[in-house]
Amino acid sequence: MTTELIIVARIEAKSDQIDLVKTELIRLIEPTREEAGCLQYDLHQDNNNPAVFLFYERWESRDLWVAHMDNVNLKRYSVAVEGAVESFILNEMAHFS
Repeated sequence: MTTELIIVARIEAKSDQIDLVKTELIRLIEPTREEAGCLQYDLHQDNNNPAVFLFYERWESRDLWVAHMDNVNLKRYSVAVEGAVESFILNEMAHFS
């Protein structure tokens, strides 16, 4: 049985804060991809609603993802986008073949 964890995170920026949120999300990509346990970390932007972003993430284990959630890069991101995000939905998922 695999312990791999899939994360789907949906972030919706306030309409007047799209550029700020996008910039800060992009800043997360490279350092996160270098973290222990990160197998995939891809950011997407909705073609019809540019305020909506989606991260598709694959982690070796939930424990390594939890460590990621408590790192300095995410703390900096949270401060930078405070008040700029309309909604944030995170789903922890399992992959079935």
